[in-house]
Amino acid sequence: MEKKKERSVSEFNNELKLKGVNVFQIEADSNATRIYSRKDFYKICLTTGKSIVHYADRSFETAGTVLFFGNPHIPYSWETLSTSYVGYTCLFSEAFLKLSDRSESLQQSPFFKIGGTPILNISETQREFLNTIFRKMIDEQKTDYTYKDDLIRNYINLIIHEALKLQPSENFSSQKNAASRITSVFLETMERQFPIESSDSPLQLKTAQDYAKQLGIHINHLNRSVKEVTGKSTTTHISGRIITEARALLQHTNWTIAEIAYALGFEYPTYFNNFFKRLTGTNPTTLRTQAV
Repeated sequence: MEKKKERSVSEFNNELKLKGVNVFQIEADSNATRIYSRKDFYKICLTTGKSIVHYADRSFETAGTVLFFGNPHIPYSWETLSTSYVGYTCLFSEAFLKLSDRSESLQQSPFFKIGGTPILNISETQREFLNTIFRKMIDEQKTDYTYKDDLIRNYINLIIHEALKLQPSENFSSQKNAASRITSVFLETMERQFPIESSDSPLQLKTAQDYAKQLGIHINHLNRSVKEVTGKSTTTHISGRIITEARALLQHTNWTIAEIAYALGFEYPTYFNNFFKRLTGTNPTTLRTQAV
């Protein structure tokens, strides 16, 4: 029974990656849709019920119907509090929605950007209208219509435009300034990369520039925010976390130095050795020998 569940999750993720979009009704949600690979997909969710949404450094209590916008680059989690919980979810990749390089990045929209407002309170009239849009998308993705992707794409844009007309909800239980929000998201995003579990999947975000691009903000803005809040530079945080992970891999795995270097994003073991010695005063081989 467990094997069947794991296979369904894998099949769902493969299908989602292939199509770039999936729309479904929450009542009919399976284990697979709850365990999808969130890091690659944006999410628009229309729900009715009581819950708490944790989004970056903020928490939002909801009762009634809300429209939620999830950015894969910003950590968030959802706690369902009511026994009755209904609605619709649309998952999609940025590549699916963004056809032109000249179009605005989703990360810059008021709903998906850092410090934006990801949740809107929805009236009954608005809920009925949005329900219709979600149902149309669900029906459309089952058809063989040649241009169904274009149609679904238009429906997603329609939902976003309808949301832009509404007044964002400000009932967050905690509010911080922009620098604090950006720093919080940066630190959480950095932690999400660890621990490194396979030498075949190297670290993706290695520099301040990498994080700025991932978060959709200018590197100078990121660096100023992190320095203002923590007193340390973005690069210092990144380097320190890589060193912490390197120590763990050296002491608790049988990976070669070259494998560890590659896993941590270094092109050559020599680069890793020099980096490690510069920050710790010793080289990786010496540390591993001392740990035995």
